[in-house]
Amino acid sequence: MDEFTRKFTPVAGGEQIRTILAEVHAALEEKGYNPINQIVGYLLSEDPTYITSHRNARGLICRVDRDELLSEMVKTYLGVK
Repeated sequence: MDEFTRKFTPVAGGEQIRTILAEVHAALEEKGYNPINQIVGYLLSEDPTYITSHRNARGLICRVDRDELLSEMVKTYLGVK
């Protein structure tokens, strides 16, 4: 077993975040979960087990900084760029 710590590099940019969020949503829906509830649970707890590993959704969501994700969501909700 290697003793290296794996480092996730957050992605930047609103469009990439939207794409990742859409893929995570689709994977959760395919597995029969309520995607909104699961994503909110992840955002509140920062526990990646709220996100399925189906279609690498958990790996994708972990590449996005949670603060950036929340920031993009609020900007989109308010219609601000």
